[in-house]
Amino acid sequence: MTEKEFSDISLTLCLTFGISYMLFIVYKLGEESKAGRYGMMVLFIGLGFGIFGFAAKYIIKLYLASQLA
Repeated sequence: MTEKEFSDISLTLCLTFGISYMLFIVYKLGEESKAGRYGMMVLFIGLGFGIFGFAAKYIIKLYLASQLA
């Protein structure tokens, strides 16, 4: 396994763990602050944009790699 392969796998796994942990933190934050249904929706939409950006970056990277190869 090369250093690049290890870095790619580590980055993906660690960010996936980090995103999962952020979901837990945002849920607990909304629950403790009694944010209600609308407040929780706003919190998770904000986090969802970040998750979408991470996933889009990976998909775009794969698409560009297939186009250049």
